[in-house]
Amino acid sequence: MPHPHLPRRQSGFTLIEIAIVLVIIGLLLGGILKGQELINSARVKNLAADFRNVPLYIYGYQDKFRALPGDDKAADAHVGTDSVKAKNGDGNGVIGGAWDSTGEGHESVLFWQHVRLAGLAPGPTSLAAEDFQPRNAVGGIIGIQSEAPFEGINGTYFVCSGSIAGKFAKQLDTQLDDGNTATGSLMVGTGNKAEATDEIVDANTYTVCMGI
Repeated sequence: MPHPHLPRRQSGFTLIEIAIVLVIIGLLLGGILKGQELINSARVKNLAADFRNVPLYIYGYQDKFRALPGDDKAADAHVGTDSVKAKNGDGNGVIGGAWDSTGEGHESVLFWQHVRLAGLAPGPTSLAAEDFQPRNAVGGIIGIQSEAPFEGINGTYFVCSGSIAGKFAKQLDTQLDDGNTATGSLMVGTGNKAEATDEIVDANTYTVCMGI
C-alpha cells in the first residue's frame, strides 16, 4: 500500500520522451525518403545509359565492318562463330521491323545478335534464347527501328524503351533532350502518339524513344 502522505507517481510519457520519439520517427522517414530518391535516381541513370549505349553499338559495328548491325548482309562472315551462326540482314541500309518485335527474321531483333557477337553488347547470342530480348532497369523491352515511332521526332534510327513510369520519362527528357516530351529527338508517349510534358502522369507507364 502506498504511503498516504506521498504523492502518487504519474504514469505516461513526458514531453521530452514524446519529442525524442518524434525526432526518431522524423529521422527514419527522412532516411526512407532519401533512400527511395537515390534508388529512383539510379534507375533514371540506368535508363539513360541504355539510350547512350545503343549509338555506341552502331558506331562500333560500322567502324569494324562497314555495315549496319541488324541489316548487315554479311553478318555471319563478320561475327558468326562455330557455335552460333549469325543471321544476315538484307543490306539495304534500313533496320527493318519494330523496336519491340520478337520475330527472329526481323532486323530489329538481329541487331542485338550482331552487336553481341561482335563483342559490343552483353547478352545471349542465340535467337532462340528465352532472355534474348534486352530489358531496361524497370523490366521493359529496349529496341531499335528505322521507322519514326512518333510524328516529328528527329533522327535516322530510333531507340525505344518501354514500361517507363511518367516521372522517370520526364527526367530522361530533361537529361537527354529539351525537357519537352512532345518535341526534339526524345519523345514520350503511348502507341504512336507523343504527349506533352504536362500531360504525362507520373504513375502511368510510357514508351520513350530517342532518335540518333
